[in-house]
Amino acid sequence: MSTSVEQAVAACRPAEIEPVELSAESLDTTAPGYLRELKRELSNEGYQPAQLSVEARFEEDCSLATQEEADRLRAFVRAASFLGAGSLTVTVDEVGDAEKVRPALSALAERAHREGVTLSVEGLDVQA
Repeated sequence: MSTSVEQAVAACRPAEIEPVELSAESLDTTAPGYLRELKRELSNEGYQPAQLSVEARFEEDCSLATQEEADRLRAFVRAASFLGAGSLTVTVDEVGDAEKVRPALSALAERAHREGVTLSVEGLDVQA
């Protein structure tokens, strides 16, 4: 544990909050207004979004479709960050062309890092 984490944890007090994992399918949209209201409602009910999970759709062997899916996943990175969720899990079941998908997922991992979100990819190795 790094010194800054140790310092932050040492100053902690217990909170009456329950961490929850949200599914991307349960979100109506990734628009900030909706997410702001959802975050407020979750907090009022004693919940803190800790993780967001989403299923990726990379079945098509098409660069344009891969880019569109990467853009959709980027919206969930922003949503996770906005909601205060520390991690985003992307599940990849079918892949049309892994050589097109891996760079898109690597770029997504970089974006998640910049947003302060830990990205985990299940079902496909991100490394080329």
